[in-house]
Amino acid sequence: MPDPEVFYDDLAEDYHLIYADWRQSVRRQGEVLDRLVRARHGGSPRSVLDGSCGIGTQAIGLALRGYTVHASDISAAAVARAQREAESFEVDIAFDVADLRTMAESVPGTFDIVLSCDNSLPHLLTDADIDAALRNMRAKLAPDGLLLIGLRDYDVLAAERPRLTPAQLTGDPDHPAITFQHWEWADDGSTYDLTLFLTRRQADGWHTTARATRYRALRRDDLERMLARAGFDDIRWHAPDATGHHQPLVTARISGHAP
Repeated sequence: MPDPEVFYDDLAEDYHLIYADWRQSVRRQGEVLDRLVRARHGGSPRSVLDGSCGIGTQAIGLALRGYTVHASDISAAAVARAQREAESFEVDIAFDVADLRTMAESVPGTFDIVLSCDNSLPHLLTDADIDAALRNMRAKLAPDGLLLIGLRDYDVLAAERPRLTPAQLTGDPDHPAITFQHWEWADDGSTYDLTLFLTRRQADGWHTTARATRYRALRRDDLERMLARAGFDDIRWHAPDATGHHQPLVTARISGHAP
């Protein structure tokens, strides 16, 4: 099974096709996250570190809302694409190639907000790796800062163990694409192997690619325990129907700094 770095390096140029309209989603996520951050931060947050920026979906969205954004990702190809996309949106973002588990050593400064969205954290399969990532995110937070993580609702998914996502038509009318995912669950439901199928119409017909990666089905109780172990409290979950975000979001603050 490829490492997440390899998976996203290979996917970087096609990542926008996961969305029906990626550029619209950038603006929408910026609006949704800005609203939640302002409600939870208790001040006027201005600086953001996106520790798993991918091609820039959240980083660009927040930059468009006036935040000063530093963005990093383990995938060099994704960061390169994010830099190009930031230019196309005419926003100024500082970028780094960095691993969530060690980014405190490579990303300078501290930030009002540190975030990791789009189900990035569950790529880390062990408690030790998630603990390291959370400690590094905590190290980059200002004393009154806010951590924000977005991930799938694994309390539900691990119980239901779906195997196939609905096919989605994306791209534009001249260059359509069809995407869907197959999920193969471990016997104990703790992890699943995801294969992303992407079929694109080209001049000589339709062509399909398949890219695979592995996720941990990270339950809420487990993540809350790890957040507390990393020095966070005031842990709150925010459901999609309350935020308008496509996945559950969890926020937390450094212990002793809850408003």
